[in-house]
Amino acid sequence: MEMSGSHSGRRRESFDEVAELYDKARPGYPPRLVDDILELSGLDKGCRVLEIGPGSGQLTIPLAERGLSLVAVELGANLAGVARRKLARFQEAEVVVADFDEWATPSEMFDLVAVATAFHWLNPTTRVRKCADALRSGGTLAIVETHWGVSYDVDRFSIESQTCHARWDPFHDPAFRLPRIEDLPQENEELATSAFFEPIAHRRYLCAREYGASQYCDLLETYSNIRAFEPETRRKFLACIANLIESRFDGKIVRHDTYDLWLARRSRHKQ
Repeated sequence: MEMSGSHSGRRRESFDEVAELYDKARPGYPPRLVDDILELSGLDKGCRVLEIGPGSGQLTIPLAERGLSLVAVELGANLAGVARRKLARFQEAEVVVADFDEWATPSEMFDLVAVATAFHWLNPTTRVRKCADALRSGGTLAIVETHWGVSYDVDRFSIESQTCHARWDPFHDPAFRLPRIEDLPQENEELATSAFFEPIAHRRYLCAREYGASQYCDLLETYSNIRAFEPETRRKFLACIANLIESRFDGKIVRHDTYDLWLARRSRHKQ
């Protein structure tokens, strides 16, 4: 379902309403993913990194811990405040409150531009070009796509939770099914057809995570589509999910999340 520009804008800004909960509930990225970004990009300590849409720092902190010089551009002032607090011990890390689509790129280019679970919120007509413009020749663009919940077999919780969606979710699609691992893309067409980047590397990471009812509802409350519910509807929907986990799944569920990392090197012949 296509969203209007205003509706999409409200959804991408909704994370800032729950910045502290976002920081508490959102999991970090797999350590191997962070290692691969550095290794495949050829980054050393002191290299300049631009991160777009860092949220509260789920990727930012691991990058800073590896000695990189960071500029993180975050749309939400509350999320930026949480990220700044967590980055206070790193002298070479800066958080800027700005809309990347309108942000003036610094004259000094970056060795890496990283966008984790945020690329889809950027302006689709300009995002690849603007990321490319921020990179030095030979620099790397790293895009992480997160697939929350992927089916490896019959997922009983996903099936049974549709009763909560059917009752309370105003955007409910009766035909919804969790994607299977084989359904996930094997190519990033937007990068593959871009004139700004050379061949793309792709890595995939699988994570199984156990959640209690309260923990899982906290996570759901940070999703933009759930944030779009009316407050009372959201409360009743989350209560329905919590009751389902407690009554039908002995208080625990396991979700399988998948991360796709796309790495593209900036062409040395700039367009």
